[in-house]
Amino acid sequence: MQKNNLVQRLEKCYTGAVYDVLRERGNKNSILPHEIKSIDPSKKLAGEIWTCSGEIDETLDKDTTMLSWTEMLSKAPSGSVIMCQPNDGTIAHMGELSAETLKYRGVKGYIVDGGCRDVDFILNLGFPVFCKYFTPSDVVCRWKITSLGEPIKIGDLIINSGDYVLGDIDGVVVIPKEIASEVISETEDYINTESALRKDILSGVDPQEAYLKYRVF
Repeated sequence: MQKNNLVQRLEKCYTGAVYDVLRERGNKNSILPHEIKSIDPSKKLAGEIWTCSGEIDETLDKDTTMLSWTEMLSKAPSGSVIMCQPNDGTIAHMGELSAETLKYRGVKGYIVDGGCRDVDFILNLGFPVFCKYFTPSDVVCRWKITSLGEPIKIGDLIINSGDYVLGDIDGVVVIPKEIASEVISETEDYINTESALRKDILSGVDPQEAYLKYRVF
């Protein structure tokens, strides 16, 4: 119940505010590479992370690659956000049937340091996907899952299952699970402070005076 409450509260935040809170805490390394973007910038994605990783292996046959992939689809926890390190920059690591399967099974979204295909279908489906590029090429006979639920690295950031993630039009920020509750509470306070500052600015308060009063801008 507490996890669901944290996710609901995180969904009402935005990545800039979360990053600012993490920065003030000394957690400056919290953002995924800026190349990873939402296929639908209007969609926000928040949730508890479940990780997977994979690798290219062109010696594999169709059944081996598909059984590896569908095992991931089967084991992804309902309510989670899958975050994938494919260790590859050539093929798509998400497509229409997989997105529809994950949505049906209650997964909230998918973030990959790689590619996506069938983008029109996924947009119509409304399943949040963040990725680096689009390509028609898929995993068949070329790529397999190598780990589920284990720590992964994207950019300079180590990500663990159970960490929290928020993605929006500005990018993707990760909150370590050990401090998630505190960070979300502090972000809510930060957003409320910003609202008070905005009200002062729009009522004629000098910007420097407003900054000195609230220490945010």
